[in-house]
Amino acid sequence: MKGVVGSDSSFSGGVAVVLVVLVIDMDTIEVSNLNRQFLFRQSHVGQSKAKVARDAVLKFRPQMSITAHHANVKDPKFNVEFFKQFNVVLNGLDNLDARRHVNRLCLAADVPLVESGTTGFLGQVTVHVKGKTECYECQPKPAPKTYPVCTITSTPSKFVHCIVWAKDLLFAKLFGDRNQENDLNVRSSDAASSSDHAEDVFVRRKDEDIDPYGRRIYDHVFGYNIEVASSNEETWKNRNRPKPIYSADVMPENLTEQNGNVAKNCVVDTSSVSAMASLGLKNPQDTWTLLESSRIFLEALKLFFAKREKEIGNLSFDKDDQLAVEFVTAAANIRAASFGISLHSLFEAKGIAGNIVHAVATTNAIIAGLIVIEAIKVLLKDTDKYRMTYCLEHITKKMLLMPVEPYEPNKSCYVCSETPLSLEINTSRSKLRDFVEKIVKAKLGINFPLIMHGSNLLYEVGDDLDEVEVANYAANLEKVLSQLPSPVTNGTMLTVEDLQQELTCNINIKHREEFDEEKEPDGMLLSGWTQAPPAKDDKQSMNDKQSIGNGGDSSNALQTEPADAVKDGEMEEISEPSGKKRKLSEGSKASILDATDGTRNHKEVEKLDDDDDDDVVMFDDLDSMTNKKKRLQ
Repeated sequence: MKGVVGSDSSFSGGVAVVLVVLVIDMDTIEVSNLNRQFLFRQSHVGQSKAKVARDAVLKFRPQMSITAHHANVKDPKFNVEFFKQFNVVLNGLDNLDARRHVNRLCLAADVPLVESGTTGFLGQVTVHVKGKTECYECQPKPAPKTYPVCTITSTPSKFVHCIVWAKDLLFAKLFGDRNQENDLNVRSSDAASSSDHAEDVFVRRKDEDIDPYGRRIYDHVFGYNIEVASSNEETWKNRNRPKPIYSADVMPENLTEQNGNVAKNCVVDTSSVSAMASLGLKNPQDTWTLLESSRIFLEALKLFFAKREKEIGNLSFDKDDQLAVEFVTAAANIRAASFGISLHSLFEAKGIAGNIVHAVATTNAIIAGLIVIEAIKVLLKDTDKYRMTYCLEHITKKMLLMPVEPYEPNKSCYVCSETPLSLEINTSRSKLRDFVEKIVKAKLGINFPLIMHGSNLLYEVGDDLDEVEVANYAANLEKVLSQLPSPVTNGTMLTVEDLQQELTCNINIKHREEFDEEKEPDGMLLSGWTQAPPAKDDKQSMNDKQSIGNGGDSSNALQTEPADAVKDGEMEEISEPSGKKRKLSEGSKASILDATDGTRNHKEVEKLDDDDDDDVVMFDDLDSMTNKKKRLQ
């Protein structure tokens, strides 16, 4: 996640003089960033984006005062009081969680927000002003693309199914939290015995060499599990039966030993550890053979244990982790070979696993220009001219830039209108932990929750808690809702707060006995704030490679979007058109965006709900500029 926070301006004779800009971005420049923007050069690779951007801008606008922060915009020091310093915030963040966070801080500080996002040739800029226009969360974002566990574990038919299996099941099982529920075995009549078998496989025995351990895992997940899956005659009546693959069938024993030489007990930069480099494979766009995928699989496993063993048990998949991408690509390719699915290159697999849509520098430049135009309108308080503008890939109604009048606030929005939500949940089965993880954090985007039932505090997080409080809240997490010290049952109204975001949300609990495992995999249903539907397959050009996420979590359905949305080194994303119609601005003739061809009498345009990009900017007040400059610098 990253951001730019900037500051403001005084206007004299219609000319804006920007006095102070504050930039926040936690990222460093990668080679892949160079072709998507115009501030960074090869010599900047590895340096702070915020600081390099500051230096680049000062070269052509030396009169500006710019303070750069190489920091996370969600850091507690960037709180509501911090945001109150500014006249406008310009957002270009690369994940939904950070966008919601900044939106809520802007609402709490009563500071206008200019949002933005790009995906390939598509882009958008939207203006959000408390009480006057809808906030960023007034229109719920489409749910992430999910796949039923039975498809992922038993009957994959697309390469994306193999990627999700390798990333969310196998990688998590080997390198993540082993206490999490994670069934790598197919659902079959032999499920019990396969689970016993799995328990023996995934635990590395004391003093066991990595080569036999790796082959044992390989043979289990690509051989034994596939045999179990293929034994169900009914499943494969109308499908091609998968073929088990064992390591000995692909590689003789001595080939494992010929894999890369791994030096132990040496200090290395983990970002540079690469199974490809170890085996002499150089081109990420080459499609690996089954043999090459198998060698990469075992080599990557060996490198994790030899050079990154301290991280094992706490790792989650990151598209910027070269070794993780290599492991997932290799595992997905071997599984794909079993099920008769085409193998893919590392480049392609990374795009699918990381939900990458490659950026277009000109689109980014256009959107950057539109952001500034809207910021100027906000600073001039020219509310009648605020526009939500969409950059389209193809000419629509003879336009490529489509300005739309902002909507009024959504009265059912739980963020800016504080309308109560309703949650259907089995209060006698679901734990408080389920509620916190799947609803409070994943669906509502609350980072530091405080949960109350009337005047009774059920859960809280914070550095100021004593040991007894921490222990009590930890114990509450493991209790079912109806057995909490203040029982949560049908009709209970829970209040959820986030003190950092200054957000309060009320949730009415409705007890429900049963849920459809496929349609409602969380075992609960949130309503009152209508969730947008998933993007349609026929409208999403990279449907299997990209998820448009609202942070949802699922225990029984796996999603293609990572928990941490992608960084802009590979993608800047907006969501698919939601189908909602927007009225074109009546005053668009006066808009600088309407340099088109006389088609400004059209009444409607599709709205694009954005979900990705990268920076935040805030503008400050001239009257107290001197003091603020001292504080910020």
